[in-house]
Parts: sequence; structure tokens; C-alpha cells
Amino acid sequence: MGPREYLQFALLVVLASAALTGALILLFRRRRSPEERERLRRLEVNRRGRLADGYIVEATNTAIFYSYTVRGVEYAASQDVSTLREMIPGEPERLIGPVSLKYLAANPANSIVISEYWTGLRSASPSQSLPESDRRAG
Repeated sequence: MGPREYLQFALLVVLASAALTGALILLFRRRRSPEERERLRRLEVNRRGRLADGYIVEATNTAIFYSYTVRGVEYAASQDVSTLREMIPGEPERLIGPVSLKYLAANPANSIVISEYWTGLRSASPSQSLPESDRRAG
């Protein structure tokens, strides 16, 4: 075997090693659960997002449905809040109304109204939601 064949053999060994390493990385890499991917999305939107005003149209124990406008385009979105339930004040149906939200400028459809470290929910205490005449009577 001459020097050229040794060089070809060494190159073949390096390529085979790289291919094997790549295959092992793909095989053993940790796959994120849907819940983990959603948590990471919320954190990213919270960190890089821009603020906007929106309106909650429906709220349940597991989701908040809202709409908002960015640069003249109206968006309708929902957010799974099942893992953030302890951060939501009171009954979800009381949240219907104005809300602040965060969205990514590169993709305004990617938005949140609540995350682990921020909330745009505008919760009113029961006395704040009563008309002025009823507050004085109570």
C-alpha cells in the first residue's frame, strides 16, 4: 500500500467515525415533551416579545381565547394555561375583557397572555367590577 492508499483509508475512517457519531447523537438525543416545548415557547415570547393590547373572548380552566391586532392584521389565538392555573386569579370566565399580551415581531401569531414570569391578565377584584352605586350600598 502506497501513501495515497493510506490517505484514502484514513479519510474513509474519519468519515465513517463522523457518520457514526452523528447517528449516535440523533439516536440518543433527548426528545422534549409537548409540555416542555410549550414552556420553552412561552419563556421565549416573554423574553423577546413586544407588548400589545388584546381582548379575551373566552376562558376556561385549560385555555384562554383572545384576539388582537398587530400592524393592521387581526389575530385570533388561544393559549393552553392548564400548567399555569395557579397563576390565574379567580374563575376563568371573569377574565373576559381587555388583556395585555406579548408577541414575537418576526411572527406576530406567536403570542402569550401569561407565562411563568409575566402576566397580561387584568384581574378585577369583586368590588372593582361593581357599579359605583352598588359599591356604596354594600
